[in-house]
Amino acid sequence: MQEQDENTELLKKVEAALFISARFMPVDELVMLTSINPIMLSDLLKELKTGYENKNSALVIVNKDNLWKMDVLPEYQNIITRLASGKPEFSRAEQETLAIIAYKQPIKQSVVIKIRGNKAYNEIKKFLEMGLLKARKSGHTFELELSQDFYDYFQLEKKEGRKETK
Repeated sequence: MQEQDENTELLKKVEAALFISARFMPVDELVMLTSINPIMLSDLLKELKTGYENKNSALVIVNKDNLWKMDVLPEYQNIITRLASGKPEFSRAEQETLAIIAYKQPIKQSVVIKIRGNKAYNEIKKFLEMGLLKARKSGHTFELELSQDFYDYFQLEKKEGRKETK
């Protein structure tokens, strides 16, 4: 049983290396990265390749002249191309609005609008819908602050010294 667990861990190491490299890798480079002996690595690569073929995945392990790569099936390449186009998740204006809120929180929505202009209403609405902000009624406006989802979304630690509304 322990041998099977060890084999599974080694497979995961190889899989992770292929995934993150996104290019064809020679076996000797994989040996250096994973510290797995070449004979065992060769067996693991074949096992990984077969495993992906058997689970009918959109991902495949490709072997070309003893170079190995994890890739996407050709019929799904268009998705990858669109994702890799470099278009940011948030527009520059949205990034600036969110940065102001993050820096000055808690901040009144009316102050954000004065700084950023009327288009910030839509940006704030988007952030609220995404759960990145919390809004609390404050007179005729709202007081905005970052939600825990913001910290989770951007994989940030919440600083305990920050001002926070109750």
